[in-house]
Amino acid sequence: MKHVLTIAGSDTCGGAGIQADLKAMSALGVYGMSVITAVTAQNTNGVFGVQEISKEIIEKQIEVIFEDIRVDAVKIGMLSSIEIIESITKMLKKYNVKNIVIDPVMVSKSKYKLLKDEAIEALKKFVALGTLVTPNIPEAEILADMEIRNEEEMIEAAKKIQNLGAKNVLVKGGHREDNCTDVLLLENGEIVKFPGVRIDTINTHGTGCTLSSSIASLIAKGNSVEEAVCQGKDYITEAIKNSFSIGHGVGPVGHFIDLYKKAGMNYE
Repeated sequence: MKHVLTIAGSDTCGGAGIQADLKAMSALGVYGMSVITAVTAQNTNGVFGVQEISKEIIEKQIEVIFEDIRVDAVKIGMLSSIEIIESITKMLKKYNVKNIVIDPVMVSKSKYKLLKDEAIEALKKFVALGTLVTPNIPEAEILADMEIRNEEEMIEAAKKIQNLGAKNVLVKGGHREDNCTDVLLLENGEIVKFPGVRIDTINTHGTGCTLSSSIASLIAKGNSVEEAVCQGKDYITEAIKNSFSIGHGVGPVGHFIDLYKKAGMNYE
C-alpha cells in the first residue's frame, strides 16, 4: 500500500481540511497520514476561529513521520503564516520530499481569510516546491498577480505560476460563471483542458481539499500528473454529485458514497 501525508488544517465539521484529505485518500486506496498546521472552529455556515499550531510541533510531526514511515506523496493545504511556511519548507527540503501537491488555500468559502496577507509572498516562493499546484481562480489571480476572466487568462496565469518554480499547474475553473473547465499546464509546456460539468448543489464544502488529496494519492500510486488529475477530477465530480446536507449551510461531498449505500444509510 502507498502512504500519503497531508499537511493542512483541521476542520471540525469534517468536510474539508485534514478530515476531507484522509477520507479521499482512504477512498482511493492509499494509507493517509496527517500533520496538522492549524485547528479551525467551523461548521457548514463558515469558519469562526483559527488557532495555529506552533512551528516546533509542526516540525516534530513531520520529523516523526519521515524518520519512521515511507512517504510516497505529500498534499499540502492550509499554511496560514510566514513562520509555518518557512518551517515546512525547511522540513520538506531536509527529507528531500518528492511528489508534492500544493493546494494554495487562502480564503474559505465563507470568505474567512486562512492565509495572512503578509504571508502571500512567502507562499509564492513556497509553490516552487510543488510537483503540482492546484489554485482556484481567486488564488491563481493572487499568485499570478493578474485578473482572470476567461480560459486564455487561466493559461496565462498558469504560466506565471509555473515561472515561480512549480513544475505543473492546475488552474480550476469552478469560479467562472460561463464555463467551469480546468486548465492543466504540464512541465513540458503542454496544456490539457478538462471540461467540467456544473452540478446543481450548494453542498461543495471541501472540494479543493478533496481534489488535491485525491491527485496526490493517484500520483503516489504511480500515475502521471495528467492521469492523476484526470482520475481525480472523475472522483470529485462523483463526490459532488453525491454530496449531502448535514447542517444549515454548505454540506460536504460524498467521499464514501458507495460505502454509505452499502451500509443502507440515508444520506439525503
